Amino acid sequence: MKLCNILVDNELHLAVMTDRGVVDAHSCGLSMNDVIAGAGRGELEKIAADSSLPTVDAVELANVVEPAGKLLCVGLNYKAHADGVGMGKFDAPALFSKFGNALTYSGAEVELPEWEVSYDYEAELVIVIGKRAWNVSEEDAMDCVFGYTCGNDLSCRDPQKRTSQWLIGKTMPGFGPCGPCIVTKDSLDPFAGVSVKSYVNHELRQNGTTADMIHNCADIVSYASKYIALEPGDLIFTGTPSGVALEQRQDKRRWLEKGDRVDVEIEGIGTLTNYMV
Repeated sequence: MKLCNILVDNELHLAVMTDRGVVDAHSCGLSMNDVIAGAGRGELEKIAADSSLPTVDAVELANVVEPAGKLLCVGLNYKAHADGVGMGKFDAPALFSKFGNALTYSGAEVELPEWEVSYDYEAELVIVIGKRAWNVSEEDAMDCVFGYTCGNDLSCRDPQKRTSQWLIGKTMPGFGPCGPCIVTKDSLDPFAGVSVKSYVNHELRQNGTTADMIHNCADIVSYASKYIALEPGDLIFTGTPSGVALEQRQDKRRWLEKGDRVDVEIEGIGTLTNYMV
């Protein structure tokens, strides 16, 4: 099942994405966060299956979770990407974070501040936590997952090099787009080599699969839960495949610029689109 948040007359509504279009599920009285925490699954399935319900004509997407919870990220988690940037591989997931105002939605404009230039794209599968996870085993970790969405771990590379911490290059406003929807975990198997791609102005830049992950989703959730109490609605960006601008020779790098369109396409979820301004 695919769920999304939409705006209807500036009011946040839960909706279901179906083959025939987006169906407003506001009548069930549930929010996305309610559903992530375990409420109303059966009612939403009935809404999705009811072909008599109208679809939304002009869909205005909103953040996949609202308000935003924790935004965690894993760095250098695809073998080819780690090799491409020459930073090696970590024995444990390399965790960092973004602040809540980095979260934005599919279709949103993302400002690239003029005082920096080294803006990069990173297509990522994002885990949506569905149950509190504190010191969970790898065997039990997937029980704490609600589903998945597409993410773009937008990055500013020069600030990342100024200290050993990556935060300031990762958390400008809007630098954590997610969407267009959340796919429930019964509809996607991240261990099966899911395709992860990015396009800049319709040009393919990244083309990998989750089979290249160094640390899989269960490993990531388990490890993170030993240091961070994960809660329903928290998002974990799981790393990016090879093909980002940083991997190219300096004289060949094409950083993102104002006017660029970035699409992140993940098999089984859909396409996250954002515009750089």
